[in-house]
Parts: sequence; structure tokens; C-alpha cells
Amino acid sequence: MEQLPKRKPIRIENFDYATPGAYFITICTANKEKILWKRIAADTIHPENLPLSATGKIVEQGILQIQDHYKEVVVDKYCIMPDHIHLILRIESTVSGRIISAPTVSTVVGSMKRWASKQIGKAIWQKSFYDHGIRNQQDYNEIWEYIENNPLKYALKQADRKE
Repeated sequence: MEQLPKRKPIRIENFDYATPGAYFITICTANKEKILWKRIAADTIHPENLPLSATGKIVEQGILQIQDHYKEVVVDKYCIMPDHIHLILRIESTVSGRIISAPTVSTVVGSMKRWASKQIGKAIWQKSFYDHGIRNQQDYNEIWEYIENNPLKYALKQADRKE
């Protein structure tokens, strides 16, 4: 039997992913399949009105429901691209600074992925996801800006390819 290559660990060893703070998350569709947007002309894409497919709309519903299921988790910003999503998740602590049974980032992401796949009727996600603990306000602002501009950058890149 052929030995599969060993996967590079993507989590920070010994880090508690239930720690209060903000996290930048990227989740890709299986095989980077472009199933989250409808196929439309690149020049009609606007960040405030993305051309979400039926699958993309279900994923958006899953993202918006995160806060309903996890009271200590806030979705500060998100963006749905054709083959991946970006999120800024913030885990909050209580007024006293304590966390009472806060979920881990993996729990939140896994729950959203399972819910969306169940609604769609099949698994649509890559096995894992990318995360980055946001370190300070400048880091947060840069990631916010990246998420905000990602659809427009994508549309411009697609338009350039057609010329």
C-alpha cells in the first residue's frame, strides 16, 4: 500500500483555541470547486451584492447562525468567494474576563461546515481550514481590508483574463 505524504500540522501546538481574541479563518471547498457563486460576468461583481449560488446562500446562512449557537462567538466580518470563505471570528469573555465553556475555533468551524453540508446534501469542504490568531489592531485592520476587497480583486483578475 502506498504511503501518503505526512500532513503538515496547521494548528499552533499547545495553543488554546478557545482563548478570547479574534481569529482569521479561511475554509476552502473540496478540490477548490467553484460552487459558492453563480457564473456571471466579472464586471457585474460588487462586494455588497455577491452573486451567491444556492450553495453559497446556504453557506452564508450557516455563517450568520454561528452567533445563534455560540453566544460567546461573534462573526465580525466574512466574505464568500467562489471556492472558499474568509471569516473573522471573535471569541469573547464574560465581564469578569472568564470564559464559561467557550467553544474552540475548530468546534465552531466544524459545526458550521457540517450544518452547511447537511443542508446541501453532500460534503462540500476540504478536510481542514486555515486559521491565524489576530495579534493586534493593525493586523485586524489589514485582515478586515483583505476580506472587504477580496471579491473585487477576484472580479478584476477574472476581467483581466478575458481581455
